[in-house]
Amino acid sequence: MKKAIILLVFIILGSNMYAQDYIDLVKVSYNSATLGNIENDEETTVGNALAEVYFPVPINDKAVVIAGFTYENTRLGLGFTDDRTNLIMTRLNLGLKIKHGNDWSGTYVALPKFASDFDGIGGEDFQMGGLALFEKKYKAKYGLKFGAYMSSENFGTTLTPLVGVWYKSSDSKFYVNATLPIRADVNYSLTEYLSVGANLLTSVKSYNLAQTESLFYTQEESIRFALFTSYGFLDNNLILRGKVGLDTTDYGVYNEGDTVGLQVLTFQVGGDDRNRLNAEFDSSIFVGIDLIFRAAL
Repeated sequence: MKKAIILLVFIILGSNMYAQDYIDLVKVSYNSATLGNIENDEETTVGNALAEVYFPVPINDKAVVIAGFTYENTRLGLGFTDDRTNLIMTRLNLGLKIKHGNDWSGTYVALPKFASDFDGIGGEDFQMGGLALFEKKYKAKYGLKFGAYMSSENFGTTLTPLVGVWYKSSDSKFYVNATLPIRADVNYSLTEYLSVGANLLTSVKSYNLAQTESLFYTQEESIRFALFTSYGFLDNNLILRGKVGLDTTDYGVYNEGDTVGLQVLTFQVGGDDRNRLNAEFDSSIFVGIDLIFRAAL
């Protein structure tokens, strides 16, 4: 069921550096939900904190160095032990955005990361990812983009095709920043500083469970869809968002070394005969808040 939902929401990854007229230099978010499971009445409170920082450094009029850092901490009970677990991901974002001519540009980013409960750091915690995204700007108000994201994970290799669009209305009140299928922003300005919209975040990633002597890992398949109201401060350079939405994130626990090979989106190319060690999580309402420092380009 969750895989079908992920396909239905295969509609938007709005990346901070791509075809748009602004850049989010700093973003801090916190989301909270209470997730049950499909087998019994047990529940766990899930707190998800995210911080992203970006430093674009122009080299010349055709190339920009992309440097950034992402930190994410999800605290929950996995239903695998009685303890609550911190699933932590720290990632460097290092790459280039290059103008190729004829209104085409390319973004190429290496994404090395550590993902585990950080109960000691070892080789099982390290994963390597990369992204290539090509953009075609047709007019000042819209553009198209396509590419792919790939990452090594504890369960194998994940491959995500990317297709998207960026659009801004002629009166600048409505915009869509879309690259399928990881992030989304749809926004409508009610006043100069007050706006409403919808936000989508999806991810497929894994965490080594070092507290079990790296005998097990967690695979996260996440979709969070929210409606939000935001208000801009400091000439809309500082934006505060309040969100409420649906969290369908699942956290499966598996034996280390129990892999599926290549996974495209949420589908295992060679099939999935792994033995899952905990119950599937059920969906739930979540609430959240974002604080964004944004600069115009």
